[in-house]
Amino acid sequence: MTRRLSRYIISHILGLTAIVALGLMAIHAFVTFVAQLDEVRQGFGYPQLLSYVLWLMPNGLYVMLPIIAMLGTLLGLGTLAGQSELIAMRAAGVSLLRIGVATLGAGLVLGALALVLGDWLAPMGDQAAEALRNEAHSGVPSGIGGKPVWLREGEHVFQIQRLLAEDHIASVEVYTLGPDLNLTAVMSVEDGTWQGGSWRFTGIKRTEFTASGARTVEQPSMDWPGTLSPEVLRLVVLESDALSSAGLVRLIRYLDANNLDARTYALALARKVVAPFTVMAMMLFAIPFVLGSLRTAGAGQKLFVGVLVGLAFYVLNEVTANTGQLYGWHPLVSAAAPTLMFAAIALFRLSHTR
Repeated sequence: MTRRLSRYIISHILGLTAIVALGLMAIHAFVTFVAQLDEVRQGFGYPQLLSYVLWLMPNGLYVMLPIIAMLGTLLGLGTLAGQSELIAMRAAGVSLLRIGVATLGAGLVLGALALVLGDWLAPMGDQAAEALRNEAHSGVPSGIGGKPVWLREGEHVFQIQRLLAEDHIASVEVYTLGPDLNLTAVMSVEDGTWQGGSWRFTGIKRTEFTASGARTVEQPSMDWPGTLSPEVLRLVVLESDALSSAGLVRLIRYLDANNLDARTYALALARKVVAPFTVMAMMLFAIPFVLGSLRTAGAGQKLFVGVLVGLAFYVLNEVTANTGQLYGWHPLVSAAAPTLMFAAIALFRLSHTR
C-alpha cells in the first residue's frame, strides 16, 4: 500500500511538472524568437531562426529546471491537498517523512534529467545553435566564429585572428616571452593545419629581439609540436555553458598546466555537479508550503509563490557565484551554498510542520 501511495504521489508531481515545463518552455521559445528577430536582417531566414531557437531550448530547460521542479511539486501536492487526499493519507498513518521521500523519488527522476541536459543535450544544442548562427553570418559551417582567440602554451602566447576550423588556423601571431616576461620574439604565420599530432605552419616570418637589435628570418614552413591541440581550440572557443563535464575537466587541466585562470570553468563544472541536488532541494522546499500556509490556496497563488521563490533562488545563486569568484571561494562552495541553504530551510520547516 505504501509503495502504491508513493507511486501515486510521484506520478502527480511528475505529471504537473511536465505541464509546467511545457508552459514555461513555450514562453521561453517565444521570448527568444522575438529577441532574435534582428538576426533576420543579418542573414537568418525565419526557418533558420526557428531552428536556432529550438536548439537553445535544452539549455533553457536546464537553467529553469529547479524552478520548474518546485512549481510542479507545488501544483502536484497542491492538487492532492485541495482534494483532501493528503489529509486522508495522513489520517491513514502516512507520515510526513513518507511524503517527503516520495517527493524525493520524483526528484531523483528530475535530477537524472538535469544530468542528461547539463552534460549532453544542452551543450550539443548550444554548439549546434552557434554553428547555425555562424554559418548564416559568415558562411563558415564549423561553428567557429571570426573573433580573435588568445591562448598560452608555456612561454608562447598565441593570437589567432582566423579560426577556420578546429584543425585549421590562419593569420596567427606567436609571442615568445622570456623568464622576466619580456618579449623575446614575434612570429607571424599565414596558415596552420593540424597534421600527425603537430601543427604545420606555412608563410612564416619570425623576428627575434636581442640586446644588439632585432633580426628577422623568413621560412616557407615548419612543424610546431605542443599541447595546443584542435580539442583545446574547440574547448576554448566554446562558452562554459556549451561544454560537457568531461570537456570542462580537460580545459581546466590545460589552463592549470599553463598557469591560466580556470576559475570560471571550475565554477561551471561545480554547478553541473550540484544541479541534480539543486532540483531535489527545491522540490523539498515546496513541501512545507503545500502542507502549511498554502494548503487551501488556489493554483494561481501557488504559482505566484513558486515564481517568487524561484526568482529569489536564482538571484541568490548568481550573487553567491560572483561573490565566490571575487573572494576566491572554492567552486563547490560557491555552487552549493544556495542549494544547501534552501535544503536546510526546507528540513527545518518540515520538522515543524504538523
